[in-house]
Amino acid sequence: MAERSLDFQLYNSMTKQKEVFKPRIEGRVGMYVCGVTSYDLSHIGHARAYVAFDVLYRYLKRLGYDVVYVRNFTDVDDKCGLYSMDLSSGVFQIIRRANEVGEDPIALSGRFCQEFVSDMADLQCLLPTHQPLDDFLNYGILSGRKLEDNRAGERVAVDGRKRNPADFALLQSQGSPNGRARGAQGGQAGILNAVQSSHYLTHAFDIHGGGMDLIFPHHENEIAQSCAACPESKISYWLHNGFVTANEEKMSKSLGNFFTIREVTKMYHPLALRYFLLGTHYRSPVNYSISQIEIASDSVFYLYQTLEESEDALSEPKEETEGNAKPARIGSDAHECIKKLRKEFEAKLADDLHTPTILTSSLQEALRFMNTCLTKLKLNVGQLFDRFLEQLKDKALKSAGVTQEEVLQCIEERTLARRSDLVAKGIALMDIGKDSLEALCARATRKERFASSERELA
Repeated sequence: MAERSLDFQLYNSMTKQKEVFKPRIEGRVGMYVCGVTSYDLSHIGHARAYVAFDVLYRYLKRLGYDVVYVRNFTDVDDKCGLYSMDLSSGVFQIIRRANEVGEDPIALSGRFCQEFVSDMADLQCLLPTHQPLDDFLNYGILSGRKLEDNRAGERVAVDGRKRNPADFALLQSQGSPNGRARGAQGGQAGILNAVQSSHYLTHAFDIHGGGMDLIFPHHENEIAQSCAACPESKISYWLHNGFVTANEEKMSKSLGNFFTIREVTKMYHPLALRYFLLGTHYRSPVNYSISQIEIASDSVFYLYQTLEESEDALSEPKEETEGNAKPARIGSDAHECIKKLRKEFEAKLADDLHTPTILTSSLQEALRFMNTCLTKLKLNVGQLFDRFLEQLKDKALKSAGVTQEEVLQCIEERTLARRSDLVAKGIALMDIGKDSLEALCARATRKERFASSERELA
């Protein structure tokens, strides 16, 4: 558990500034993150959000907090939101996809929920505490929008039944696509999020997270619904992650410019994708490209290669033989490197989860130091093995009753005999440094060959 000596600061979308994190209940944190709409495989824009909040979840646990992390599955379409009050135009994504493939909507949604869980496991995201299926008078407080800024009919025709362009549906009627699918009165994802968060975390909890595209109208509606139902409703910190872009455009299914997590992890290790996503601050947009994922993949390989070589070097058997040096120990410089890395790690995470600096600076410096130590350690181990082998040879020679000089003389005589045999066959060896080159020469006479054979037998 890390010490809470540093003030942990988070950027609050509500106040538009960094704030020192202080949970409502000492030692406990309630966190709710909006989940996916489960009608297809998740894309790397989804991965961006859940990897970012996984880092937050892990860090809060590391700080010693008892964290209740709730992440829902949205099994209805909330894309209609505030704009789409004409229910006949609100086509739900799950219903539409189910109709396209001829599958029961609930079965289709459940299947893609499981696929999402599998993707998150590949990305090393911890399971939330709860994963349920699936918002006043201060409307606009989160997004900073005024009611008069909401342009009626901006995306769909205005429903004549509205008393105010800002009106939004809390519940879909039974005649809507969602109502028919459930066989009862359905509901918008916004009200489900509000109900689920209050059920698991009460009406007042610490952190509510999601993508920046959910600030308006989704999260704005949640605030309106929750506060209308319970005036004491309050969420202390609103956190929103930036988009993943492709060619500088937001990556989304509706634009058709997205890559699924599966498509990327089929070509690269899942940790390469995680590394890529954490290489940019979670609130900033990150542009996906093959070159960037390649760089991330190389970085992950370098990291694990260093760790593997370190493990191999430290686990090598070091025979304590008479007169040899002791195995290398971790020096003060290594302890200082570890201390510095831990200090920078804590400082950057405490500063609104600033992972890029950790990955591109602090961690790389530590890896370079480790490789320098590895080079020295391998040299020391090599010298140990050389001395050990020399001692084995000495014992073998004594056991055979010969000296090293006698062995070398026999080797030299055998080499000369072989050279003579080659000369007899018309091939001469020329020594150049440690190498020997072949050259044609006059074939030895029969008498010379016989004399050579006689010497070899002798």
